[in-house]
Amino acid sequence: MEDFDEFVQARGDALLRYGFVLSGNSEDAADLVQEALARLGDAWTRVRNKHDPEGYVRTTMVRLHIRSWRRRRRESLVATVPEHGAHDRYGDADLWAELQRLPRRQRAVLVLRYYEDLSDQEIADILGVSRGTVRSQAARALDKLRIKRVLQEAR
Repeated sequence: MEDFDEFVQARGDALLRYGFVLSGNSEDAADLVQEALARLGDAWTRVRNKHDPEGYVRTTMVRLHIRSWRRRRRESLVATVPEHGAHDRYGDADLWAELQRLPRRQRAVLVLRYYEDLSDQEIADILGVSRGTVRSQAARALDKLRIKRVLQEAR
């Protein structure tokens, strides 16, 4: 189990950043990492022998994230809107704000494609969809981002 502790210490911050990109906030990111690492701990000897524990954790995080948004497809309403958002310590806040406006599956496809540099087939395998679905979701997401950018520049 010592190898597992070394893995968590070495890759924990990177996994937390990855969780943040997927979920959009540090609390959900921490939950994703914690649950995925708990599952990795249970399967450590099997996963370690395949030489890709980080891939296992990242795939688990994506699947957990998708499962969570499938369960709560509706937006949660709040009584009052906060005056200021939380400080983004993981990267470009403007980019995240743009990505956060996308539907969750489109956001997951873009994160896996551009942040994780995965192929369409790898993304399809992770999300449990066809390669064509990955390509169409990516195209739609990029179109939405382009349209938004054009409208902002026109103002």
